[in-house]
Amino acid sequence: MPALRRLLALPRALRHGASVGAGLPPEEALVLDAPAPGLRDVLAAAGGGDLRPAAELLADTRLGARWELRSEYAAGLASFALRHPGRLDAWLREDPDDPDALLVRADLCVHRARALLAADRAGHASRERSEAAAALLRDGVPVLRAAAEAAPADPVPWRVAVDHAAGLRAPREVFDAYWEQAVARAPHHYGCHAAALRYLCDAGRDAPGEAFDFAERAAEDALPGSLLNSLPLTAAVEHLVVAGRKPDAAVTPSRIDAAIDRAAELSAHYGPGDPEAAGFRNELALLLAVRERWEESLEQFRAVGVHVRSRPWDRLGDPLREFAGFRTGARTQVASRVPFFGAPPSPSARHGGTGGDARAGTRNRPGARKRSGPREAGRRQPYVLALCAAPPAEVARAAPASGAALRLAPAGDGRLTWVEAAGGPAAGGSRQGRAGPAGEDPLTAAAESFTAGEGWPVLVLHRDGDRAGVALVREGGQQACHRWDPASRIPDFAEASRTARALASAFGVEDARPLTAVLRSNGFPAARRQEEALTALGLPPPPQEYGRTARTLEDVPGAHLLRELPAPAGPGSTAAAGGGRTPARPARPTGTHPTGTRPAGTRPPSARWWAPRAAAALVLLVAAGHAWWEWGRGGPGVLRPLLLTGAALYLSGRPAGALLGARARLAVARTAPPEAVAPGDAGADGPGRGGPDGVPGARAGDGARGPAEHDAP
Repeated sequence: MPALRRLLALPRALRHGASVGAGLPPEEALVLDAPAPGLRDVLAAAGGGDLRPAAELLADTRLGARWELRSEYAAGLASFALRHPGRLDAWLREDPDDPDALLVRADLCVHRARALLAADRAGHASRERSEAAAALLRDGVPVLRAAAEAAPADPVPWRVAVDHAAGLRAPREVFDAYWEQAVARAPHHYGCHAAALRYLCDAGRDAPGEAFDFAERAAEDALPGSLLNSLPLTAAVEHLVVAGRKPDAAVTPSRIDAAIDRAAELSAHYGPGDPEAAGFRNELALLLAVRERWEESLEQFRAVGVHVRSRPWDRLGDPLREFAGFRTGARTQVASRVPFFGAPPSPSARHGGTGGDARAGTRNRPGARKRSGPREAGRRQPYVLALCAAPPAEVARAAPASGAALRLAPAGDGRLTWVEAAGGPAAGGSRQGRAGPAGEDPLTAAAESFTAGEGWPVLVLHRDGDRAGVALVREGGQQACHRWDPASRIPDFAEASRTARALASAFGVEDARPLTAVLRSNGFPAARRQEEALTALGLPPPPQEYGRTARTLEDVPGAHLLRELPAPAGPGSTAAAGGGRTPARPARPTGTHPTGTRPAGTRPPSARWWAPRAAAALVLLVAAGHAWWEWGRGGPGVLRPLLLTGAALYLSGRPAGALLGARARLAVARTAPPEAVAPGDAGADGPGRGGPDGVPGARAGDGARGPAEHDAP
């Protein structure tokens, strides 16, 4: 019976999988253990040899008594020093008594030992390696003592001391002494509590209830929105995932569910994609999946965005692979539970979706930190610009299929076209402040729509502070992407070469090796690397205003706004607004858009749309044939073959209808007169500007127009 249920759920999963997974970034865009936003510039400077920003950053947190940030930044710098040996040595040696340098050195000792002990916990380390880790921790005792003495009011050295005790498996009285010093300086410090919970979980394997009690007491005393509310969830992960235990008398299922519900309430205080919430959201998504609360798990995966953390996934295997596997499993489970002819709820209507709500990018909790940069509802907006390998007239014919307001401008002597989103506050790709090709920003979504059925590619550029990226969109889907991030790892040669070949092939470049070198260069400065990639592809650089304003193309010569044209009542009909005339168009199939596609607001089908429907139709056709064969031999009633036949015909009709619509759109696009949509229509005001108002196809005497017709709101 379970096998039969899975087989019957397969058509539902295939039908609803894409819509249920809306808003989930692709696997290649996931980032593992990205540093805190405040550390990005500091680590980029340290990678270039400038250590002053790191010293100034930690000094600022110490003088301002910002202990949570200090703990996070010290751990980030220690992790950076572990991955890049020698980069911070000059700073750490320059002033042996500097409390900030001492703190990083002490935390570095713990990080080095933890790297060895992590392999030991996985069962792959030798006894000698474990002894080496213990020796590293013992060597760090003088440094740890010096860091605590250099800044007596600082609780962070005592957080490091608690981690140190956990690594050495120190006696309980040693831990109690360290813990007493930590809470005396900061009673509600999350970093100190998290370190104490790690010690209790490691030391209390035979008594897991003690760690749960500690976590629940800390959460009860915490303010709403404090990260301390996630400690019971961490204790549950330690019990179920790390220790591999089942709920028992000490850790009951109701206790685990209460920890999950408390963490879900905490998640509501953060906007989707917030890196500060990524740690407990990764744990929450996993634990919800373990408890088979699939829809809630999928919403947390959506809220995580691209920010994958090693913990807890490294306890199961490769973190990125495990994260992607569990996310796919949650999406499949949710899709298989939606009725075949039903509609799954929109992700934007549920918590954590990408549609945005009043909470997006804001945190309703005391002490919310502010960040710098251009903002929309408190979040940074990435700048997004697309370059189409087609002249403006051809892009203008295809663009209405996206149902979006776009601004076009000629590029490359008129052979290419710049495009930017021009409508609403989300223009420019502010999809919850996420940057790079990972996000499904409005412009990328529009490019996926209007490239379906076209032969030319689109290169979408993203830029967000010190990060930049490119994405190749072609034939209705994203085919390759790359991001330059100073704080992320450099891609290996095979990965960069594969991306470079895809980009070079799309734009007719024979030698992809220069582009491969650009993709493998470090991401500092990312904007320069992005321009170097354009040069390697033989493409023009972006306009000078790109990265400074959301309306990059507004003042570019030949730029104009292209809005979706409504379906005219007949040839030569008059537009309702402004008295402007809609040029006559060829007759089109009944029920189609003027471009021959489906109505505005729906996206033409891509390869990801075709494949599951065609496969499901084939499976159902075979199953229906087999059912009719059994019925003809005197098998069970006729209801089963009738249902299978109806389902097969329904699924077969969807791709067939889409194919006919695509063919009709292509036929109309080939026969439509250029003056109907061509932005480069040469009128009395000269080439490239259209009519007297710079509107494509407008003529003097066409009547006045309102500003809302052709200008972005």
